[in-house]
Amino acid sequence: MAKQKTATKGGSPLRRNTTPMLVMFLTPAVLLYLIVFLYPTVRTFIMSFCKVEGVTDPVSTWQFSGFTNYVKSFNNNMFQTAMANLGRLWLVGGIAVMALALVFAVALTNGMKGKKFFRSVIYLPNLVSAVAMGTMWLYYALSKESYGLLNTIIGWFGGSNVMWTDPHHKFWSMLIAYCFGMVGYHMLIFMSGIERISADYYEAASIEGANVFKKFWYITLPLLRGSIRTNLVMWTVSSVGFFIWGQVFDPVNLSEQTVMPLNYMYELVFGASNAVQAARDSGVGAAIGVMMAVIVVAVFSLTTLIIKNDDADL
Repeated sequence: MAKQKTATKGGSPLRRNTTPMLVMFLTPAVLLYLIVFLYPTVRTFIMSFCKVEGVTDPVSTWQFSGFTNYVKSFNNNMFQTAMANLGRLWLVGGIAVMALALVFAVALTNGMKGKKFFRSVIYLPNLVSAVAMGTMWLYYALSKESYGLLNTIIGWFGGSNVMWTDPHHKFWSMLIAYCFGMVGYHMLIFMSGIERISADYYEAASIEGANVFKKFWYITLPLLRGSIRTNLVMWTVSSVGFFIWGQVFDPVNLSEQTVMPLNYMYELVFGASNAVQAARDSGVGAAIGVMMAVIVVAVFSLTTLIIKNDDADL
């Protein structure tokens, strides 16, 4: 009895032996999190309230300016244009991508032949880097030359060549190219949600005489609330982080047709373009970064509040 009390007081031998190992494995992860994520996040947030020219300037040179950086960004015409482009990308592109992804997901989960092949083909653009994909669209699919894919198709129907990269078409051309590569990713999320729905629901609906459209409207769609919420959040994250495509379509200078908030932020922080669009101001750049993070958090909170969890597992 005394031995049992002693063992209990000293703790489990197994637990005492594993504690140093847990500390050893967790310490590198915690340090990386603090250095790579938490410290830059806190530094950027503080920088957004200070007047800072270079992103590497020491903290001792920062001058507190309150909300001046936020006001300057909102009053800037280029930033206003970038936010308008972001809104169009998120809304118009989101509707197109979600609709196509849902249609493909429903079709591929209804027992059609060649499911694995078509799923791989639709998802394939996600395996190609954004730079390569954007270059292919810009110099081949959207080319005004005779070998341009879209103009070739238009020529088959007797139409004339279209300048897809002129100021009137460039944004929409970039939007179509970007959405082409995003459909497969969101399709897989919808497919995973549909495959979790019990077949009993569909069998019961068939017995009641429900057709395909009623099954989709009254069973599939309501039980995809969780997948819809996930897709909306992920689409918001990718839209807010839209950067590479704008650089591919306009690699030299900022353009009103393709500029996004991150492109403008990159210009402010690093002054990358040949023509000076704006003086270097890392404080304003940090403020833009904070605002983009707030947008993602706001969309996540709203979708969580509006779209409740699905009942597919019940």
